[in-house]
Amino acid sequence: MRIHLDPVGGLAGDMFVAAMVDALPHLRQRVLDAVDAVGLADEIRAELDPHADGMLTGHRFRVTRSAGQHDGADAAPAHRRFDSIRQLLRDAPLDDDVRTRAIDVFTHLAEAEGRVHGIAADDVTFHEVGAWDSIADVVAAAAAIVGSGATTWSVGPLPLGGGTVGSAHGALPVPAPATAILLEGFPVVDDGIAGERVTPTGAAILRSVGPTTHRPLTTYRLGRSGLGFGSRLLVGRSNVLRVLTLLAADDAAGGGQPGGVLLTDTVGVVEFDVDDQSAEDLAVGLERLRGLPGVLDVVQRPAFGKKGRLSIEVRILCAPESIEQTVEACFAETTTLGVRRRLDERSLLPRTVTEQQGLRVKTAIRPDGHRTAKVEIDDVARAGDRRAREALRRRVEASGEEVDT
Repeated sequence: MRIHLDPVGGLAGDMFVAAMVDALPHLRQRVLDAVDAVGLADEIRAELDPHADGMLTGHRFRVTRSAGQHDGADAAPAHRRFDSIRQLLRDAPLDDDVRTRAIDVFTHLAEAEGRVHGIAADDVTFHEVGAWDSIADVVAAAAAIVGSGATTWSVGPLPLGGGTVGSAHGALPVPAPATAILLEGFPVVDDGIAGERVTPTGAAILRSVGPTTHRPLTTYRLGRSGLGFGSRLLVGRSNVLRVLTLLAADDAAGGGQPGGVLLTDTVGVVEFDVDDQSAEDLAVGLERLRGLPGVLDVVQRPAFGKKGRLSIEVRILCAPESIEQTVEACFAETTTLGVRRRLDERSLLPRTVTEQQGLRVKTAIRPDGHRTAKVEIDDVARAGDRRAREALRRRVEASGEEVDT
Protein backbone atom coordinates (compact mmCIF):
# COMPACT_ATOMS: atom_id res chain seq x y z
CA MET A 1 0.00 0.00 0.00
CA ARG A 2 1.10 3.52 -0.79
CA ILE A 3 0.03 6.46 1.37
CA HIS A 4 -0.16 9.92 -0.15
CA LEU A 5 -0.09 12.98 2.08
CA ASP A 6 -1.96 16.02 0.80
CA PRO A 7 -1.07 19.02 3.03
CA VAL A 8 -4.12 21.16 2.26
CA GLY A 9 -3.70 23.26 5.38
CA GLY A 10 -0.26 22.14 6.44
CA LEU A 11 1.46 19.32 8.29
CA ALA A 12 1.89 18.86 12.02
CA GLY A 13 2.28 15.83 14.24
CA ASP A 14 -1.28 15.92 15.56
CA MET A 15 -2.69 16.43 12.04
CA PHE A 16 -0.73 13.40 10.78
CA VAL A 17 -2.00 11.13 13.57
CA ALA A 18 -5.59 12.29 13.15
CA ALA A 19 -5.56 11.86 9.37
CA MET A 20 -4.06 8.37 9.59
CA VAL A 21 -6.68 7.22 12.09
CA ASP A 22 -9.47 8.85 10.08
CA ALA A 23 -8.34 6.90 7.00
CA LEU A 24 -7.47 3.68 8.86
CA PRO A 25 -9.74 3.40 11.93
CA HIS A 26 -8.11 0.16 13.09
CA LEU A 27 -5.07 2.24 14.09
CA ARG A 28 -6.99 4.10 16.79
CA GLN A 29 -6.37 1.78 19.74
CA ARG A 30 -2.82 1.04 18.65
CA VAL A 31 -2.03 4.76 18.68
CA LEU A 32 -3.58 5.36 22.10
CA ASP A 33 -1.87 2.29 23.58
CA ALA A 34 1.51 3.50 22.32
CA VAL A 35 1.05 6.88 24.00
CA ASP A 36 0.09 5.15 27.25
CA ALA A 37 3.16 2.91 27.02
CA VAL A 38 5.52 5.90 27.20
CA GLY A 39 4.42 6.44 30.79
CA LEU A 40 2.93 9.90 30.40
CA ALA A 41 -0.53 8.87 31.58
CA ASP A 42 -0.10 10.79 34.85
CA GLU A 43 0.68 13.97 32.90
CA ILE A 44 -1.45 13.88 29.78
CA ARG A 45 -4.68 12.71 28.26
CA ALA A 46 -4.68 11.73 24.58
CA GLU A 47 -7.95 11.76 22.64
CA LEU A 48 -8.91 10.96 19.06
CA ASP A 49 -12.30 12.45 18.31
CA PRO A 50 -14.42 13.22 15.23
CA HIS A 51 -14.20 16.86 14.23
CA ALA A 52 -15.89 19.19 11.75
CA ASP A 53 -15.17 22.78 10.77
CA GLY A 54 -18.35 23.53 8.83
CA MET A 55 -16.80 22.49 5.51
CA LEU A 56 -15.21 19.10 6.12
CA THR A 57 -15.35 16.32 8.69
CA GLY A 58 -12.48 14.26 9.96
CA HIS A 59 -10.63 13.72 13.24
CA ARG A 60 -8.64 15.70 15.78
CA PHE A 61 -5.83 14.31 17.92
CA ARG A 62 -5.76 16.24 21.17
CA VAL A 63 -3.20 15.90 23.93
CA THR A 64 -4.11 17.78 27.10
CA ARG A 65 -2.93 17.95 30.69
CA SER A 66 -4.44 15.32 32.97
CA ALA A 67 -6.64 16.45 35.83
CA GLY A 68 -4.55 17.99 38.57
CA GLN A 69 -1.69 18.93 36.28
CA HIS A 70 -0.82 22.59 35.93
CA ASP A 71 -1.98 23.99 32.61
CA GLY A 72 -2.44 27.36 31.00
CA ALA A 73 -0.28 30.20 29.73
CA ASP A 74 1.89 30.23 32.85
CA ALA A 75 2.80 26.53 32.56
CA ALA A 76 6.50 26.35 31.77
CA PRO A 77 7.35 24.19 28.75
CA ALA A 78 9.47 21.13 29.36
CA HIS A 79 13.13 21.26 28.39
CA ARG A 80 14.47 17.81 27.63
CA ARG A 81 17.76 16.77 26.09
CA PHE A 82 17.64 14.51 23.07
CA ASP A 83 19.50 11.75 24.89
CA SER A 84 16.93 11.93 27.72
CA ILE A 85 14.01 11.52 25.31
CA ARG A 86 15.80 8.72 23.49
CA GLN A 87 16.34 6.87 26.78
CA LEU A 88 12.69 7.42 27.70
CA LEU A 89 11.66 5.73 24.46
CA ARG A 90 14.17 2.91 24.90
CA ASP A 91 12.84 2.15 28.37
CA ALA A 92 9.17 2.32 27.39
CA PRO A 93 7.35 -0.99 26.70
CA LEU A 94 6.74 -0.10 23.05
CA ASP A 95 6.80 -2.45 20.07
CA ASP A 96 10.34 -2.50 18.72
CA ASP A 97 9.30 -1.09 15.34
CA VAL A 98 7.36 1.74 16.97
CA ARG A 99 10.27 2.56 19.29
CA THR A 100 12.72 2.59 16.38
CA ARG A 101 10.47 4.85 14.31
CA ALA A 102 9.88 7.29 17.18
CA ILE A 103 13.60 7.55 17.91
CA ASP A 104 14.20 8.08 14.19
CA VAL A 105 11.80 11.04 14.14
CA PHE A 106 13.49 12.62 17.16
CA THR A 107 16.91 11.94 15.64
CA HIS A 108 15.93 13.95 12.56
CA LEU A 109 14.79 16.76 14.85
CA ALA A 110 17.99 16.65 16.90
CA GLU A 111 20.22 16.66 13.83
CA ALA A 112 18.36 19.64 12.37
CA GLU A 113 18.49 21.57 15.65
CA GLY A 114 22.16 20.68 15.94
CA ARG A 115 22.83 22.21 12.54
CA VAL A 116 20.95 25.36 13.52
CA HIS A 117 22.91 25.84 16.74
CA GLY A 118 26.23 24.38 15.62
CA ILE A 119 26.28 21.54 18.14
CA ALA A 120 26.16 17.74 18.06
CA ALA A 121 22.75 16.09 17.96
CA ASP A 122 23.30 14.43 21.35
CA ASP A 123 23.88 17.86 22.91
CA VAL A 124 20.58 19.29 21.68
CA THR A 125 18.03 20.35 24.27
CA PHE A 126 14.47 20.42 22.98
CA HIS A 127 12.17 23.15 24.21
CA GLU A 128 8.73 23.14 22.58
CA VAL A 129 9.42 19.76 20.94
CA GLY A 130 10.55 18.35 24.28
CA ALA A 131 7.16 18.98 25.87
CA TRP A 132 4.80 16.16 26.81
CA ASP A 133 2.40 16.83 23.94
CA SER A 134 5.13 16.69 21.30
CA ILE A 135 6.48 13.40 22.67
CA ALA A 136 2.94 12.01 22.51
CA ASP A 137 2.57 13.26 18.92
CA VAL A 138 5.78 11.54 17.81
CA VAL A 139 5.01 8.23 19.53
CA ALA A 140 1.45 8.24 18.18
CA ALA A 141 2.73 9.01 14.67
CA ALA A 142 5.27 6.18 14.92
CA ALA A 143 2.52 3.74 15.92
CA ALA A 144 0.37 4.89 13.00
CA ILE A 145 3.24 4.56 10.50
CA VAL A 146 4.12 1.04 11.63
CA GLY A 147 0.51 -0.08 12.00
CA SER A 148 -0.47 1.12 8.54
CA GLY A 149 1.83 -1.38 6.83
CA ALA A 150 2.49 1.18 4.09
CA THR A 151 5.40 0.26 1.85
CA THR A 152 5.75 3.57 0.04
CA TRP A 153 4.81 7.18 0.74
CA SER A 154 4.38 10.32 -1.33
CA VAL A 155 3.62 13.95 -0.53
CA GLY A 156 2.27 16.96 -2.38
CA PRO A 157 3.72 20.49 -2.30
CA LEU A 158 3.99 21.84 1.22
CA PRO A 159 2.67 25.31 2.16
CA LEU A 160 5.60 27.57 2.95
CA GLY A 161 3.84 29.91 5.37
CA GLY A 162 5.45 33.14 6.51
CA GLY A 163 5.92 35.65 9.28
CA THR A 164 7.36 34.60 12.62
CA VAL A 165 6.62 32.07 15.32
CA GLY A 166 7.38 32.31 19.03
CA SER A 167 9.90 29.97 20.64
CA ALA A 168 12.13 29.63 23.69
CA HIS A 169 14.78 31.44 21.66
CA GLY A 170 12.45 34.32 20.77
CA ALA A 171 10.67 35.06 17.50
CA LEU A 172 11.83 32.81 14.65
CA PRO A 173 11.15 33.19 10.93
CA VAL A 174 8.70 30.79 9.31
CA PRO A 175 9.51 28.11 8.34
CA ALA A 176 11.45 27.78 11.59
CA PRO A 177 15.17 27.17 10.95
CA ALA A 178 15.07 23.49 11.94
CA THR A 179 11.92 22.97 9.88
CA ALA A 180 13.57 24.54 6.84
CA ILE A 181 16.48 22.11 7.17
CA LEU A 182 14.14 19.13 7.46
CA LEU A 183 12.21 20.25 4.37
CA GLU A 184 15.28 20.62 2.16
CA GLY A 185 14.56 19.02 -1.20
CA PHE A 186 10.78 18.91 -0.78
CA PRO A 187 8.50 20.94 -3.06
CA VAL A 188 6.91 23.95 -1.39
CA VAL A 189 4.28 26.45 -2.45
CA ASP A 190 3.37 29.92 -1.22
CA ASP A 191 -0.42 29.94 -1.10
CA GLY A 192 -0.57 33.42 0.43
CA ILE A 193 -1.52 32.23 3.93
CA ALA A 194 1.03 33.23 6.56
CA GLY A 195 1.88 31.55 9.83
CA GLU A 196 3.56 28.27 10.67
CA ARG A 197 2.10 25.77 8.23
CA VAL A 198 4.55 22.91 8.73
CA THR A 199 5.80 22.30 12.26
CA PRO A 200 9.20 20.82 13.16
CA THR A 201 7.48 17.62 14.31
CA GLY A 202 5.50 17.37 11.08
CA ALA A 203 8.64 17.94 9.02
CA ALA A 204 10.57 15.29 10.99
CA ILE A 205 7.78 12.74 10.49
CA LEU A 206 7.89 13.50 6.78
CA ARG A 207 11.66 13.06 6.66
CA SER A 208 11.36 9.77 8.54
CA VAL A 209 8.91 8.13 6.11
CA GLY A 210 10.99 9.34 3.13
CA PRO A 211 8.16 10.06 0.69
CA THR A 212 8.61 10.54 -3.01
CA THR A 213 7.54 13.92 -4.33
CA HIS A 214 6.25 12.83 -7.73
CA ARG A 215 2.84 11.50 -8.65
CA PRO A 216 2.38 7.71 -8.74
CA LEU A 217 4.05 6.17 -11.79
CA THR A 218 1.51 3.37 -12.13
CA THR A 219 -2.23 2.84 -11.82
CA TYR A 220 -3.61 2.50 -8.31
CA ARG A 221 -7.01 1.87 -6.84
CA LEU A 222 -8.00 4.65 -4.44
CA GLY A 223 -8.75 3.20 -1.05
CA ARG A 224 -9.90 5.05 2.05
CA SER A 225 -9.14 8.71 2.65
CA GLY A 226 -8.83 10.58 5.92
CA LEU A 227 -8.68 14.14 7.19
CA GLY A 228 -6.71 15.30 10.20
CA PHE A 229 -7.48 18.77 11.57
CA GLY A 230 -4.96 21.10 13.14
CA SER A 231 -5.72 23.45 16.03
CA ARG A 232 -5.36 26.65 14.00
CA LEU A 233 -8.18 28.20 11.96
CA LEU A 234 -7.30 29.32 8.43
CA VAL A 235 -9.19 31.88 6.38
CA GLY A 236 -10.87 30.41 3.32
CA ARG A 237 -9.77 26.80 3.71
CA SER A 238 -9.86 23.91 6.14
CA ASN A 239 -6.71 23.41 8.15
CA VAL A 240 -6.40 19.72 7.34
CA LEU A 241 -3.91 17.15 6.23
CA ARG A 242 -5.50 14.62 3.90
CA VAL A 243 -4.33 11.01 3.72
CA LEU A 244 -5.08 8.94 0.63
CA THR A 245 -4.48 5.19 0.67
CA LEU A 246 -3.50 3.86 -2.74
CA LEU A 247 -3.81 0.14 -3.43
CA ALA A 248 -2.73 -1.98 -6.34
CA ALA A 249 -5.41 -1.58 -9.01
CA ASP A 250 -6.25 -5.29 -9.12
CA ASP A 251 -5.44 -6.24 -5.55
CA ALA A 252 -7.55 -9.31 -4.74
CA ALA A 253 -7.88 -8.19 -1.12
CA GLY A 254 -9.76 -5.16 -2.37
CA GLY A 255 -12.18 -7.07 -4.54
CA GLY A 256 -10.40 -6.70 -7.89
CA GLN A 257 -8.79 -9.32 -10.10
CA PRO A 258 -7.26 -12.38 -8.42
CA GLY A 259 -3.62 -11.54 -9.19
CA GLY A 260 -1.48 -9.01 -7.32
CA VAL A 261 -0.39 -6.04 -9.40
CA LEU A 262 3.19 -4.82 -9.31
CA LEU A 263 3.62 -1.40 -7.74
CA THR A 264 6.21 0.86 -9.32
CA ASP A 265 8.18 3.59 -7.63
CA THR A 266 11.60 5.23 -7.76
CA VAL A 267 14.51 4.22 -5.57
CA GLY A 268 17.98 5.69 -5.12
CA VAL A 269 20.95 3.41 -5.81
CA VAL A 270 24.42 4.12 -4.42
CA GLU A 271 27.31 1.78 -5.30
CA PHE A 272 31.03 1.68 -4.56
CA ASP A 273 33.97 -0.71 -4.15
CA VAL A 274 36.35 -1.06 -1.20
CA ASP A 275 39.67 -2.94 -1.24
CA ASP A 276 41.68 -1.27 1.53
CA GLN A 277 39.45 -1.40 4.62
CA SER A 278 39.59 -4.21 7.16
CA ALA A 279 36.65 -6.58 7.15
CA GLU A 280 35.75 -5.90 10.78
CA ASP A 281 35.83 -2.12 10.37
CA LEU A 282 33.88 -2.27 7.09
CA ALA A 283 31.23 -4.37 8.83
CA VAL A 284 30.81 -1.63 11.43
CA GLY A 285 30.57 1.04 8.75
CA LEU A 286 27.99 -0.86 6.71
CA GLU A 287 25.88 -1.52 9.80
CA ARG A 288 25.84 2.21 10.49
CA LEU A 289 24.80 2.82 6.89
CA ARG A 290 21.95 0.34 7.31
CA GLY A 291 20.66 2.39 10.22
CA LEU A 292 20.48 5.65 8.28
CA PRO A 293 17.01 7.14 7.81
CA GLY A 294 15.90 6.59 4.24
CA VAL A 295 18.21 3.60 3.65
CA LEU A 296 16.20 0.57 2.55
CA ASP A 297 18.91 -2.07 2.12
CA VAL A 298 22.69 -2.55 2.08
CA VAL A 299 24.18 -5.49 0.18
CA GLN A 300 27.84 -6.48 -0.08
CA ARG A 301 29.56 -9.13 -2.17
CA PRO A 302 33.18 -10.11 -2.84
CA ALA A 303 34.86 -9.30 -6.15
CA PHE A 304 38.32 -9.10 -7.66
CA GLY A 305 39.52 -5.61 -8.55
CA LYS A 306 42.64 -4.15 -10.09
CA LYS A 307 45.96 -5.93 -9.51
CA GLY A 308 44.01 -9.03 -8.54
CA ARG A 309 43.00 -7.54 -5.19
CA LEU A 310 40.02 -8.97 -3.36
CA SER A 311 37.51 -6.15 -2.96
CA ILE A 312 33.99 -5.70 -1.67
CA GLU A 313 31.21 -4.36 -3.86
CA VAL A 314 28.59 -2.43 -1.90
CA ARG A 315 25.13 -1.52 -3.15
CA ILE A 316 22.75 0.65 -1.14
CA LEU A 317 19.07 1.23 -1.88
CA CYS A 318 17.59 4.38 -0.39
CA ALA A 319 14.74 6.84 -0.74
CA PRO A 320 15.42 9.30 -3.58
CA GLU A 321 15.45 12.21 -1.13
CA SER A 322 18.14 10.48 0.95
CA ILE A 323 20.77 10.07 -1.77
CA GLU A 324 22.85 13.10 -0.74
CA GLN A 325 22.86 12.09 2.92
CA THR A 326 23.65 8.49 2.02
CA VAL A 327 26.59 9.46 -0.23
CA GLU A 328 28.07 11.65 2.51
CA ALA A 329 27.75 8.79 4.99
CA CYS A 330 29.50 6.39 2.58
CA PHE A 331 32.55 8.66 2.53
CA ALA A 332 32.42 9.00 6.32
CA GLU A 333 32.02 5.29 7.14
CA THR A 334 34.24 3.65 4.49
CA THR A 335 37.57 4.26 2.73
CA THR A 336 36.03 4.55 -0.72
CA LEU A 337 37.13 7.53 -2.81
CA GLY A 338 34.14 7.56 -5.15
CA VAL A 339 30.59 6.33 -5.47
CA ARG A 340 28.13 5.77 -8.28
CA ARG A 341 24.61 7.10 -7.84
CA ARG A 342 21.42 6.91 -9.84
CA LEU A 343 17.64 6.68 -9.66
CA ASP A 344 16.03 3.39 -10.69
CA GLU A 345 12.44 2.37 -11.09
CA ARG A 346 11.52 -0.76 -9.17
CA SER A 347 8.50 -3.05 -9.10
CA LEU A 348 7.05 -4.25 -5.83
CA LEU A 349 4.36 -6.68 -4.85
CA PRO A 350 1.67 -5.14 -2.64
CA ARG A 351 2.01 -6.45 0.88
CA THR A 352 0.35 -6.04 4.26
CA VAL A 353 1.58 -6.66 7.79
CA THR A 354 -0.81 -8.37 10.18
CA GLU A 355 -0.45 -9.96 13.61
CA GLN A 356 -1.22 -13.65 14.04
CA GLN A 357 -0.68 -15.64 17.22
CA GLY A 358 1.31 -12.71 18.57
CA LEU A 359 3.67 -12.68 15.58
CA ARG A 360 4.01 -10.12 12.79
CA VAL A 361 3.33 -11.67 9.39
CA LYS A 362 4.05 -10.00 6.06
CA THR A 363 1.63 -11.21 3.39
CA ALA A 364 2.00 -10.59 -0.35
CA ILE A 365 -0.09 -11.46 -3.39
CA ARG A 366 1.81 -12.89 -6.36
CA PRO A 367 0.79 -11.96 -9.92
CA ASP A 368 -0.89 -15.35 -10.33
CA GLY A 369 -3.09 -14.66 -7.31
CA HIS A 370 -1.15 -16.93 -4.94
CA ARG A 371 -0.82 -15.49 -1.45
CA THR A 372 2.48 -15.95 0.40
CA ALA A 373 3.32 -15.14 4.02
CA LYS A 374 6.54 -14.58 5.94
CA VAL A 375 6.89 -14.29 9.70
CA GLU A 376 9.24 -11.66 11.11
CA ILE A 377 12.23 -13.71 12.25
CA ASP A 378 12.78 -11.53 15.33
CA ASP A 379 9.34 -12.56 16.57
CA VAL A 380 10.08 -16.26 16.04
CA ALA A 381 13.46 -16.11 17.80
CA ARG A 382 11.92 -16.57 21.24
CA ALA A 383 10.20 -19.84 20.28
CA GLY A 384 13.16 -22.06 21.20
CA ASP A 385 15.69 -24.09 19.23
CA ARG A 386 15.85 -24.35 15.43
CA ARG A 387 13.24 -27.12 15.17
CA ALA A 388 10.78 -25.22 17.40
CA ARG A 389 11.33 -22.01 15.46
CA GLU A 390 10.83 -23.77 12.14
CA ALA A 391 7.63 -25.47 13.31
CA LEU A 392 6.18 -22.22 14.59
CA ARG A 393 7.15 -20.36 11.44
CA ARG A 394 5.59 -22.95 9.13
CA ARG A 395 2.38 -23.11 11.14
CA VAL A 396 1.85 -19.35 11.23
CA GLU A 397 2.90 -18.81 7.62
CA ALA A 398 0.53 -21.56 6.44
CA SER A 399 -2.36 -19.86 8.21
CA GLY A 400 -1.21 -16.49 6.91
CA GLU A 401 -1.51 -17.68 3.34
CA GLU A 402 -5.19 -18.31 3.98
CA VAL A 403 -5.95 -15.11 5.89
CA ASP A 404 -7.80 -12.45 3.93
CA THR A 405 -5.77 -9.29 4.49
